[in-house]
Amino acid sequence: MQLNLKNPIVFFDLETTGISIATDRIVEISILKVNPDGSRETRDHRVNPGMHIPAQASAIHGIYDKDVKDCPPFKDIARSLAAFMEKCDIGGFNSNKFDIPLLMEEFIRAGVEFEVKKCKFVDVQTIFHKMEKRTLEAAYKFYCNKNLDNAHSAQADTLATYEVLLAQLERYPELQNDIDFLSTFSSHNKSADLAGRIVFNEKNEEVFNFGKYKGRKVSEVFDTDHGYYGWMMNGDFSQDTKRVITAIKLRKLTGK
Repeated sequence: MQLNLKNPIVFFDLETTGISIATDRIVEISILKVNPDGSRETRDHRVNPGMHIPAQASAIHGIYDKDVKDCPPFKDIARSLAAFMEKCDIGGFNSNKFDIPLLMEEFIRAGVEFEVKKCKFVDVQTIFHKMEKRTLEAAYKFYCNKNLDNAHSAQADTLATYEVLLAQLERYPELQNDIDFLSTFSSHNKSADLAGRIVFNEKNEEVFNFGKYKGRKVSEVFDTDHGYYGWMMNGDFSQDTKRVITAIKLRKLTGK
């Protein structure tokens, strides 16, 4: 089977120093670009995160400080990666909640603009969980009848994710071989920010998706709890989330 594509799509996977979108860093990235004609291109990079890789992270992906000490920092490869991914839709495994927001944080820190809002996102894990509810290794065995060797290697996980999506399309006739459909199907909420802290309600209004104000309109909370905006701006939230809440606050102030 070949994906029915209007635009190229990039499947990617990250290995990182941890699971915080705001504070952790990339140590390895693998990207598989699939073009509308079915041809493929790949990019694989080890990255010096500029911080110690905790032992618990190394125990998962097998990458230690010594392995990346001579590798380039992300900012040195950011522009070429953005150019490689330009005008592409994006696919991954748990990518909507983790990989995409963290990658965008790295682009922001590197001062590289990437118009991610124009991309369609296809999260293969969400499709899997809606259909079968298991892990990538189990998905690979279930759909492809193969064992996933070198799990938690970015390259192996990236290729496995692409193969699982193709197998899902073969298995489920209700899934359409169309990126717009797959993007909608693999999304849980319509998010205003990449981390999903702010989502749109049924009236297309931004509301909080966490904490004591979950479900409340962001603009209304900022009107009644004057310290909440400052708390978020000084807190452990991603730069993208901070940009979104700042835009909401400025819109309220200017009336635009």
